[in-house]
Amino acid sequence: MNKQQTIVILSKRELEKMRKAGRLAAKLLQHLEPMVKPGVSTLELNNEAERWTQAHGAKSAPLGYKGYPKSICTSVNEVVCHGIPSAKQILKDGDIINIDVTLIVDGYHGDTSKTFFVGTPSPIAKKLVEVTKECCTRGIAQVKPGARIGDIGAAIQEYAEAQGFSVVRDFVGHGISNVFHTAPDIPHYGTRGKGRMLRPGMVFTIEPMINEGTWEVEILADGWTAVTRDRKLSAQFEHTVAVTEDGVEILTLPEEET
Repeated sequence: MNKQQTIVILSKRELEKMRKAGRLAAKLLQHLEPMVKPGVSTLELNNEAERWTQAHGAKSAPLGYKGYPKSICTSVNEVVCHGIPSAKQILKDGDIINIDVTLIVDGYHGDTSKTFFVGTPSPIAKKLVEVTKECCTRGIAQVKPGARIGDIGAAIQEYAEAQGFSVVRDFVGHGISNVFHTAPDIPHYGTRGKGRMLRPGMVFTIEPMINEGTWEVEILADGWTAVTRDRKLSAQFEHTVAVTEDGVEILTLPEEET
């Protein structure tokens, strides 16, 4: 994706807009969660997300973005990211699904995702999802003024690999504001002390994609869907975060968790 290269420092007014967008995106994921069960199609999830988004006066950022055809991304089992909702894809017991939503509220973006269990997960699926969630938490914990982008990736990579999993290299977190994808890139692997220094007012996503097997991915013929090369499982969690004067604020939490 072509990103503008200048890192934008958001004002307090802009940060408040990002909070509103982030909280609404988090509420959308909460709203969809009860629908995640065997027998439901990923298109049903998409259509309910679009209905809910419009009802709340927001827009679905992915819809039409660079030609993407749906309102959310639904990535099941070996799909790493950018899975396209379909009437033909019916969730079944034991699946895992990442639902990735981005809402535009008053011109600003709230971007978040979560991997859900469909019914009862296998032991390896359960471990992978739990480790991926912890990777996201550990990456966010590195964010503070004066830290380096490499600190985030290193924390994620160290934990994932210690648990026997691998970190996707092909997709990274990104700056976000009134622009969907902008600088800086936030790799989920790396070296401590390397990369750009973090400053208050920077806003970006942390969204590790952790694979059961190889970190390598392939893009399917639709030009969007990324799958693991070995077709083993992949999981992802994502939050939009802001660097504060003394640490980090997660912008994509429901209001009751902030």
